[in-house]
Amino acid sequence: MATLPNPLPTLAADPSGRSLGLGLPLGRLIDATDDGPWHEPLLWHAEYAASSGAWTALGTPAARAGLLPVLIDVGGTQGGPEEWELMPGEMSYPGDHDPEEVLAGFWEEYADDELGADEEFFSDTWPGLAKAPASLPADPDTRAAETADALLDEGSWFKEPRLALVPARRSADIPAAIGWTGPLNHENDVARLCAVLRSWEDRFGIRVIALSFDQLVVSVAAPPATREEAEAVAAEHFAFCPDNITQGHHEALSEYAEHAVLGQRVWSFWWD
Repeated sequence: MATLPNPLPTLAADPSGRSLGLGLPLGRLIDATDDGPWHEPLLWHAEYAASSGAWTALGTPAARAGLLPVLIDVGGTQGGPEEWELMPGEMSYPGDHDPEEVLAGFWEEYADDELGADEEFFSDTWPGLAKAPASLPADPDTRAAETADALLDEGSWFKEPRLALVPARRSADIPAAIGWTGPLNHENDVARLCAVLRSWEDRFGIRVIALSFDQLVVSVAAPPATREEAEAVAAEHFAFCPDNITQGHHEALSEYAEHAVLGQRVWSFWWD
């Protein structure tokens, strides 16, 4: 994984981040990995529960210092990120992968066995990337802050949410930057999935807004507006995360497109 200068070590001697132009609350630096302590911190997260407004108040100035915000859930059965078996040493660089090649490979691997009732809509031949909208109807960073606040206010998305800061080039790279292993049973090198997230950033204005041990949540500035567009994006979701469909609440990919993609400003992915 190609790395950027990491501002996080500064916080060991300067916990509030004043030297970085920040005013951080009490928090902790995480360097724990599956293979022991990493040579530098992978992320910082606040000690206390995140609330509405935290994303903008802390995340916006942190981004200027090279640290991108993401919500993490420390209340699951697997605990917080120090218990997530992070593997930063196994990650490549997202920019080294072609997103369409990544998705096409997964599609060919899973589609023939898993499409089932959707065979009339989708074949086992990769349908190609969904078209990007002509323009983004909302600013992606504004949509991310609004969505983070909405999920925190709703109260059902997280058990114990914390705001975290990660040294990353772009929001799509956050999972690879920390060595996240949520999709381990699907893909060992999450940077390949981050290449897809980069493509969604470019086409749909997504931002990675939340991670748990095995769940990824993104905000969407330009969700599909028609059924045809939604089905094209749903095909990408299936390749990216088959468990969303095969082990989710939707009996078919076409149903998933209608209820989980069409007009939806939040996309959520879970791997078994």
